[in-house]
Amino acid sequence: MINLQWLPPELEAGTALVLVVISFVTSAISATFGLGGGVAMLIALLSLVPPIVALPVHALVQVGSNAGRAWMLRPHIMRTVFLWFLPGSILGILIASQLIVSLPTTVLQVALAIFILWSVWAPGMGKRELSDPAFIAVGAVTSFATMFLGATGPLLAAFLSPSLYGRDRTVATHAACMTLQHLLKLLAFGFLGFVLAEWLPLVVAMIISGLLGTHFGGTLLRRFSEDSFKKIFKVILTLLALRLLVRSTMA
Repeated sequence: MINLQWLPPELEAGTALVLVVISFVTSAISATFGLGGGVAMLIALLSLVPPIVALPVHALVQVGSNAGRAWMLRPHIMRTVFLWFLPGSILGILIASQLIVSLPTTVLQVALAIFILWSVWAPGMGKRELSDPAFIAVGAVTSFATMFLGATGPLLAAFLSPSLYGRDRTVATHAACMTLQHLLKLLAFGFLGFVLAEWLPLVVAMIISGLLGTHFGGTLLRRFSEDSFKKIFKVILTLLALRLLVRSTMA
């Protein structure tokens, strides 16, 4: 396989093409269902590149995907939720940056999976709206977890139920909050010494592909009824939580 000059030296052209295509598909999934694409992208990256590269590269790509989705749906973003989410996210990232070397990832994987399953299936969960200030705690918890797990969209989604807010506000606010979270994570990885300069051309290609996938997924979103969207949303959360549990037992 021929290596292109703009690719990282350890990455073949065929692998790079696969990642660009995966970026389109996973962004379309996220735009359609509000989540799931970020986890799928992280799985693909971890199967192709070392974890030390996968997490920050994933964050870069997700910034492009989520920012594009947030921009397209910007009238529906719940701005007060986002403004409370902001300081909590900064706090969570700062704390996680100090612990990332020592805290076992499997512990967080199990805790995250159990919480998601509980939030989806426990009686009364997903039906009680949080006050806006409560999202400072949501931001802190989810941003802390993202430094270790990479894709914590399902955890945030547990607090942004389409049953309460409707699909447009759910997807738009989720995208805005995840954009912020990934940007903060990139800053943290930069301070921790990760250098991604040689990966930037590929990341740009993946972001462009992801934006196209976001547009396609946004169109597909309109084909689902509100009731169908809620059911699919719940199924995706459950499957992602089960995948986390399986992965933690194999670690």
